[in-house]
Amino acid sequence: MAAEEKWKGRPSERHSGAEEAGEKEPCALLGQRLGEPGRFAYAALCGISLARLFPEEEQSSFRTEFIEGFVKWLALPEAVLPAMTAFASGLGGEGTETFTEILLKDPVLKENPVVITQDLLSFSLRDGYYDARARVLICHITWLLRVPLEELEVLEESLLESLKEQKEEESETAEVSRRKKERRRKLKRYLLIGLATVGGGTVIGLTGGLAAPLVAAGAATVIGSAGAAALGSTAGIAVMASLFGAAGAGLTGYKMKKRVGAIEEFEFLPLTEGKQLHITIAITGWLCTGKYGSFTAPWSSMLRSSEQYCLAWESKYLMELGNALDSLLNGFVNMMAQEALKFTVLSGIVTALTWPASLLTVASVIDNPWGVCLHRSAEVGKHLAHILLSRRQGKRPVTLIGFSLGARVIYFCLQEMAQEKDSQGIIEDVVLLGAPVEGEAKHWKAIRKVVSGRIINGYCRGDWLLRFVYRTSSVQIKVAGLQPVNLDDRRMANMDLSSVVNGHLDYMKQMDTILKAVGVKTKECCLEENLFSPLAKKSQRAAGSETREEENTVREEDVADGE
Repeated sequence: MAAEEKWKGRPSERHSGAEEAGEKEPCALLGQRLGEPGRFAYAALCGISLARLFPEEEQSSFRTEFIEGFVKWLALPEAVLPAMTAFASGLGGEGTETFTEILLKDPVLKENPVVITQDLLSFSLRDGYYDARARVLICHITWLLRVPLEELEVLEESLLESLKEQKEEESETAEVSRRKKERRRKLKRYLLIGLATVGGGTVIGLTGGLAAPLVAAGAATVIGSAGAAALGSTAGIAVMASLFGAAGAGLTGYKMKKRVGAIEEFEFLPLTEGKQLHITIAITGWLCTGKYGSFTAPWSSMLRSSEQYCLAWESKYLMELGNALDSLLNGFVNMMAQEALKFTVLSGIVTALTWPASLLTVASVIDNPWGVCLHRSAEVGKHLAHILLSRRQGKRPVTLIGFSLGARVIYFCLQEMAQEKDSQGIIEDVVLLGAPVEGEAKHWKAIRKVVSGRIINGYCRGDWLLRFVYRTSSVQIKVAGLQPVNLDDRRMANMDLSSVVNGHLDYMKQMDTILKAVGVKTKECCLEENLFSPLAKKSQRAAGSETREEENTVREEDVADGE
């Protein structure tokens, strides 16, 4: 609790840890400054956390490679490698608290534990590939040390800034400008020294052109001539560019040149102007005339990352669907359907209910466009999977958020990725809201292989529209958008949104409230802690509203499951 209280100050105070990590700490690697007990505890904590977060057999090679590289990074003797490998295999989990205490007692960490977050970030970026699993691990270790996750965001942004020649705003004072430049210089130097130390790896950048400041003559004085030579190589510059996608164009540079199968439209629209080491892609479920006539409209308040995109897909068909929804829901039929709810068992299982005759007479208005979009969303999801697998977005973590048919796109994207090789380490978190997909846990098991962080299923038990479109099914179907998905996995989190979502249309109209309810940062509450880390729930401070209290209860249960 004391650690939590410490970070309840103003934004400038809350970011001070990351600034101190960049300004006050010497540029020697953390492994060279920690005592031997601290280094052992640090590596052991990472090993135990890897086993807890990624216990699956298919993740064994990642755990092993990570811990072997980390032992070298910390300059630990090879004799400790068997013990660390055992920790990463699942042994010694009960030692988490002990190792955390040992690490926090080290003089280097006593005043500023953020240096651990900085060091783990530098290690994870050492070869220009930011694995989603590595970011989930960093979030978890950061939580164990009671450091707010905002600090990781600050460090990621500072590292990016340090690798760019960015002009300071004219409104800033000379002192603030100097401090920022100094912090970026320190962070850059720390990263470069680490890269040179582990054998002339390569550092990251936005494009090959932006590598120039690092390979200039002055770089040799920072990291030595050998390290500068490695950074200046053609291969080095290529890897630096790869993190952010082909030639820096990334997702916005992608547009279908020709029709792909049944898909007529597929394009990424930027929601933000910035660049970040992790990105978010939002997927809209339908379009309608007026305020919500664009793909970007529902996501105007989202601030999950400073680099966010929206997928524009099949607008012609989504607009037809939206207009059908409006005509169906805004008329007298809506009243009849609400009346029918009184006679409906809200169990989440769609059965052959007796719907009002007045509703069935206009069923064709919704059935046809819904069926068309149901099919096309699956195809779009599969296409998105191959875009992500091709690393068009670069080698960095991706979070996917979607509602209604947009959530269905994500579901089929993950299912497609699960069938391919090298699909791990790309997706960090996924948020599916009102998803018209199978709700049986067995259909979600394959997704675990692909998602490194959280799988959030937001549902509403009283969503009669979702229940209605599944009424003709010949068998009983559990729908994810109507009930929890009972998948026994630390990644899975079910959020009952019935208190904020009255019907299916609310997923578009109440998106700001919904995002806050599931723990996604918005512009209005950008200083709130981001709760996507697998075990970060305990650090969430209680809020006053009933909705937030319910949300916190769910999250505490999730933490207990994860532990």
